[in-house]
Formats: sequence, C-alpha cells, structure tokens
Amino acid sequence: MPATLNGRVALVTGAASGIGRASALAFAKDGARVVVADVATEPGRETVDLIEAAGGEAIFVPADVSRRSDVEHLVKTTLETYGRLDSAHNNAGIEGAAPPGTTFHDYPDEMWDRVLAINLKGVWLCMQVEITHMLTQRAGAIVNTASIAGLVGGFGGAYSAAKHGVVGLTKVAALEYAARGIRVNAVCPGGIRTPMLERVFARRPETEQIFIAGEPVGRLGTPEEIAAAVVWLCSDSASFLTGVALPVDGGWVAR
Repeated sequence: MPATLNGRVALVTGAASGIGRASALAFAKDGARVVVADVATEPGRETVDLIEAAGGEAIFVPADVSRRSDVEHLVKTTLETYGRLDSAHNNAGIEGAAPPGTTFHDYPDEMWDRVLAINLKGVWLCMQVEITHMLTQRAGAIVNTASIAGLVGGFGGAYSAAKHGVVGLTKVAALEYAARGIRVNAVCPGGIRTPMLERVFARRPETEQIFIAGEPVGRLGTPEEIAAAVVWLCSDSASFLTGVALPVDGGWVAR
C-alpha cells in the first residue's frame, strides 16, 4: 500500500522496544518523520538507527513520561526539529510485577504509585502537552496504549486500574476535542510477545500457556500487529473514528 503519512510528524513514547519500536518503524514506513522517546537511551537510539537504515527520518529524545518537564521538553524538541506534531502514540508503560504470591490486599504502595505514575499519569501528561499544541493546528490524532486489562479484570490491581484509566482519559479527551480537529483513540492489546511479556513468562513460565489458551486465535500477537492498528488510527482512513478503545487481542474480550 502507498505511504499515507508523507510529510507528517509522529511521536512515540516507550519506543525503545516492543510495541513502541514497532509503532515507530510503522510510522516511518508509512512516510512520517518520527520522534522516538524512551528512558532507555541506547535501545531508543537503536530504534532511530533501524528507521534510518530503512530510509526513514527520526530523532531520539530521552523522556520519563511521569515527569511533566520531560514531556514538555519532548514536545518542544519535536516542534523545534520538525515544526509540527500530527500524531502521537502514548505507549510508554511498565508491567508492575509484584513479588510472587502478592495478592490484591497486600500489593505494595510503592509499586502502585510507580505503575500509576507511568501507565496513567504519563498518558495524561503526554495528552495535555500534545493537545495544547495540536489545538494551534486544529488537527491531530492521538492513540493511547491501553490493554485488554483496561476492558476486563484479572490482570493485577494497579495495572488494570491504570489501563482502565487510560480508556477513560481517551473517551473524555475524544469528546472534548472532537469538534476542534483532534481525534483520540486507544488500542487495547491482548497477549503480545514483547520484552515486557517475556519478563512475565521468565518469572512465571506457566503463564505463557495461560495467555495462549486465552487467545481464541490460538497464539500470541506480535508488536507489528498492534503497530498496524496504531498507524491506521492516525491515518485519514480513520477520520470518523474517535473515542474508541479498540481491542487488538485475537478475540480475547469477545468471549
């Protein structure tokens, strides 16, 4: 298919690996100039190298999305470099794995705070700063990474709370800015074979088959399959779509 994002600028957080890296590569393949953001500097620069090796254009900006100053610097650098911001994939997140055997009632306060700071507050901060600029353009498309854990229970209190929150933020912003040219959607990945999920499998090997068994299609998804949905949501092909939490999950939540 021909590139549909030629001349546009896309920002991707959590782009050093997994879904974020796949999204950055997919944006570049579709013609966008890409701003790669992550706390992991070397892997983030590797994502830029991969984009450039494929003929694309990208820069890396280190950013901790839980810090407003970092997010403001990220968007400021984007505008100074490329002059605009058309699409944003707010993807940065952590799994928030507590010690083995931890249950809802003894989940650690410090882990709760960290998961919510990155997975929910980080999305909120990014949306605030991105939207502030997009309003001057009267155009923009934002996609937030939620999860099937934002649609159903069973994935840990802090992680599920954060991802349900992302879905809520997405809907609120979508309604508030729909008439001002800004679309806001979320993707809700199912079990996707990413470094984050591989860490879960390493701690609890039995969970891999549990995840696979939960997928009606009989396999885990790939980061590229999520990235394809993200880029489509940011394209003109999805111009009438806003406020949607799109499951990309092999049928998990359709059960």
